[in-house]
Amino acid sequence: FKPKYYAGGDNMLALIAQSPPGTYDVILSDAEFVQQLNAAGYIDELNPADYPFDDFLYDEWKQFPGHWKDGKLYSMMVRFGHLGVSYNTKAISAEEAASYKCFWKPEIKGKLGHFDWHLPNLGQLSLYNGNAKPFDIDAAAWAQVQETAKTLRPQVGGFFDYGGTFNSLKNGEMLAMAGIGDWITGVLQRDGADVASVVPKEGGIQFTESWSIGKGTKNADMAKKFIQYMMSPPGQVHSATMLAYPAFCVTKGGRAMLNAKDPKEAQRTGQIDGVPNDPVVLIKEGRIKYRGLPIQQSLEEWNDFWSEYKGA
Repeated sequence: FKPKYYAGGDNMLALIAQSPPGTYDVILSDAEFVQQLNAAGYIDELNPADYPFDDFLYDEWKQFPGHWKDGKLYSMMVRFGHLGVSYNTKAISAEEAASYKCFWKPEIKGKLGHFDWHLPNLGQLSLYNGNAKPFDIDAAAWAQVQETAKTLRPQVGGFFDYGGTFNSLKNGEMLAMAGIGDWITGVLQRDGADVASVVPKEGGIQFTESWSIGKGTKNADMAKKFIQYMMSPPGQVHSATMLAYPAFCVTKGGRAMLNAKDPKEAQRTGQIDGVPNDPVVLIKEGRIKYRGLPIQQSLEEWNDFWSEYKGA
């Protein structure tokens, strides 16, 4: 494979729309965009019998939202992670980080960064406002999210892509970052940086990544075998321990192999059965909400506000 990289589902859709059918053999997308990939005819149907559904850590994932249509499978969940409060441990205490309120801490004014994508950031502010379904809010709640964001804007020192997010936390330019989680700070922690990510009391957002087979590929069998490898225990460990951005295993076999091969990473990320910060336990406790597309507003409306917010 020759990879083509993107940041954010909006950019992914635009990239594929500009490419002829058959350009992409496999597509790794954010789960909330699978429906749009399918509606646009960019992905092929998958055979459920080809994949280890019985090995999922959580039964709900067998019918992950948007991955199925009319009883047919179109995408396979491969990894996930949780977004919450990401912070410099010398500037913000663990107690303070237990709430998104720490983003308003006076001592970090001008030192709060945003990962530059509206969905995770506005989703977190929606949770902070007490919305149990952060992406399914009425007009009044949406207006309140915007007002909350405006009060946060004076704290913000920048909006960053992956590289900028990584470097600004590493060098202390930013002391907290909204819209991210361990997929950034975990990399920095491995290098000894004084950063951490936690799911605060208001709850966290789950990003979910899934593999689909591109419509028109001439390498469909190879693409299927690749996805099967990524769902196998070795593939799951490879995915969970990626140097660029770590994530959680989705299968029992993957978690077991991670614990056997890299117990330190399994411990660091809570991927051990029975521990309080087990990511699956957090989901079952209702502390995690799947990142999704806006239900009662258009995606463009959220994106337009984000652009206004950045320019304020």
